[in-house]
Amino acid sequence: MFDFRLKVFFTVAKRLNFTKASEELYITQPAVTKHIKEIENYFKVKLFDRNGTKIKLTPAGETLLQYSEQLFSIYQNMEFDLNAFTQNKSGTLRIGASTTAAQYLLPPILAAFHRKFDKVKVQLVTGNTEQIEIALQNKNIDLGIIEGKSRSTLFKYSAFIKDELVLVAKNGHSISKKSSVKVEDLIKYSFLLREPGSGTLEVIAHALKQSGIKISNLNLEMQLDSSESIKMYLLNSEALAFLSIYSIFKELKNNECTVVEVKGLSIEREFNFIQNQGDSENLSDLFMRFAISYNFR
Repeated sequence: MFDFRLKVFFTVAKRLNFTKASEELYITQPAVTKHIKEIENYFKVKLFDRNGTKIKLTPAGETLLQYSEQLFSIYQNMEFDLNAFTQNKSGTLRIGASTTAAQYLLPPILAAFHRKFDKVKVQLVTGNTEQIEIALQNKNIDLGIIEGKSRSTLFKYSAFIKDELVLVAKNGHSISKKSSVKVEDLIKYSFLLREPGSGTLEVIAHALKQSGIKISNLNLEMQLDSSESIKMYLLNSEALAFLSIYSIFKELKNNECTVVEVKGLSIEREFNFIQNQGDSENLSDLFMRFAISYNFR
């Protein structure tokens, strides 16, 4: 319902990248620029400072971002309060989520969902993508959240949120002194990877293959079954890892780790809701709409 231009601004402000914002919004980059220009012309202010390919918010942009977050929160509350009149708001919802989603994306969403729909009992189980698909197929869960999409026609998918996997090293690592590295340089370092069957591992393998490197070319130090295990190992070793940007917010803030740019390599993925074909579950649909509209701050 809200002005689409404000959503465009909000997306650019969060990503600080016009190209990534255009991909997330499924519009062209010139269209993104046009919407931003229209807002700047209307308020007669500059929202972004540009330095080559990098952008940052101006003081006016910071102010608009704060108001945008408040407005989107109001719209979310309005939508769900009105929809609540026609929704079944009681029962049990069984959710299965891949480890990254379960650890870093879902906890604040589940807390907010419980505050609004406290009669809905949510059960959350965690596993890798393969395990979640099996649980859904066996009807042990009602709704799954996984990385990417499998090739199975048994399921239907709904886009949830985009994520970026970045190369991470502990602060003080020799690689952290470099502004960037080449893809071919990766074989010089030891790596931590997720276990077979992990959607994260599949996404990394596909991206590296596109850049001319097989995942088997990497010097594998250890495979671990969660991002949290990999992160804690990494902080106490000289190994590197590709981790979700959502999983390292706290460590980046505390200067415990650093993100290393890899020239020509961008690993993006989309978390998807997954349901059995033909399923019509009011609580699942309610939760999906709530999660999609949740404002990550």
